Amino acid sequence: MEFAKQLRIKTSVVACIIDERDRVLLTRRCIQPFCSLWVMPGGKIDHGETILAALHREVMEEVGITVRAEGLIDVYEHVGVGERNDHFIILYYRASPLSLDLKPNGDECTEAVWVGKNNLPRYPMPPGTRYILGKLFPELGWHETAPPERRPDEELLDENLPQTRPAEKG
Repeated sequence: MEFAKQLRIKTSVVACIIDERDRVLLTRRCIQPFCSLWVMPGGKIDHGETILAALHREVMEEVGITVRAEGLIDVYEHVGVGERNDHFIILYYRASPLSLDLKPNGDECTEAVWVGKNNLPRYPMPPGTRYILGKLFPELGWHETAPPERRPDEELLDENLPQTRPAEKG
């Protein structure tokens, strides 16, 4: 019996950092995926690294601040991203800044700004970012950005079904 080599699922953690004035920290990415879009700081979890250690490391590397993690907001899945058809599972954590002096690293993000919730619609961002911010700020009316619902039977593999799910549009 031959097994096809499976591409890895990339697991990442993202910090949704909200300060005491209800401003969210956004960074403009300068790498793929989502180059030139506004996202919250985060990145891949290295093998052997805890989720929270990865969150702290990624925030420090990207914008040079420390944060206090406050809890898991949600999990979001991106399927079929970019030319390589990447598959990401992203853990979004709410966090509070322990400092506010932003120093974007230039390698992953070119800009970092504190954005008030009323100004968030002005920033182009990927669907996962909009979805999470819509959960945190329901008054934005971004409920339409929720991921499509899936039936449990669609998640199970069947020998008569294709073994990969087609890329979702949107």
